[in-house]
Amino acid sequence: QVQLVESGGGLVQAGGSLRLSCAASGRSFRSTAMGWFRQAPGKAREFVTTISFSGGRTYYADSVKGRFTISRDNAKNTVYLQMNSLKPEDTAVYYCAASRNLGVYTRESQYDYWGQGTQVTVSS
Repeated sequence: QVQLVESGGGLVQAGGSLRLSCAASGRSFRSTAMGWFRQAPGKAREFVTTISFSGGRTYYADSVKGRFTISRDNAKNTVYLQMNSLKPEDTAVYYCAASRNLGVYTRESQYDYWGQGTQVTVSS
């Protein structure tokens, strides 16, 4: 089992920045691929970014490429999402997810554990 707790969400103006954190406990974090997804009101949850177990591989949705950066600190069992140049369309609940596998994954079905989510609101 893996428990995931997100933090760092909040209200920010367009053009601003936020850094989300996801603290993991339970299964060895070092052998767990991680991802971030988001769900806007009235929309399906969508993939944002993913990072491999070692941090050596990352992948981003086109909508956030160049603005968001995923990273991980395996010593702290934490994955981060640095979000810059935020837009109103980035408003959503952001979810951290963990996979029992090691690579980079874009589909919800490839993840085994989910956090409770943290709200990000970007005002125009």
